[in-house]
Amino acid sequence: MMMNAEKFWDGVAPKYAKSPIKNQAGFEQTLNRTRGYLKPDDRVLEIGAGTGSTALLLADSVAEIVATDISDKMLEVGRARAWEQCINNVTFQQRDAGDLPDGPFDVVLAHNILHLVEDLPAVLNAVYATLKPGGLFISKTFVKPTRGLQLEYRVMRLALPLMQRFGKAPFVSMFQAPDFDAEIKRAGFEILEAGHFPDTETRRYIVARKR
Repeated sequence: MMMNAEKFWDGVAPKYAKSPIKNQAGFEQTLNRTRGYLKPDDRVLEIGAGTGSTALLLADSVAEIVATDISDKMLEVGRARAWEQCINNVTFQQRDAGDLPDGPFDVVLAHNILHLVEDLPAVLNAVYATLKPGGLFISKTFVKPTRGLQLEYRVMRLALPLMQRFGKAPFVSMFQAPDFDAEIKRAGFEILEAGHFPDTETRRYIVARKR
């Protein structure tokens, strides 16, 4: 039986907090592209914020960020880092990805989280509801690779069920890029930008606007 998501992420929080970013170039490109869409007076929501790394780095670009995650152990790290860095416009709330705080928000961020939710349509509908009209939804999500990394992907597909059975891996969905884009459009969004940055990145970066 698959482990409860909150329990899983609470359990890996200490190790996760100490782990270096695996793809630093991809992470920095994501931050830079995202900053280009933010305004100084924006109220931003981040779902799946983890230890708050993204929120804290983007805090000086906006008025406020509400960072949410299912794991309070992850958020404890973010709160401590915010205090250490004297960042006071980021607040942390423990919430499931489908249970979002009241808006409206100008921007919702979902970096490296949507492939980990079990009911993607419900989460996308919740995001749509909490955004202002014309608000932006910015995500970066693992999708099935179409070139390169095929061997690694096949190995992961074989190993994942066993790892999940023993509580060593969370739920992971395996969307193809066109299907993932279609889910976002189905929720009512207009996709403004979609791609892999850099080209070798397996996570798809999407910027969408609430109609």
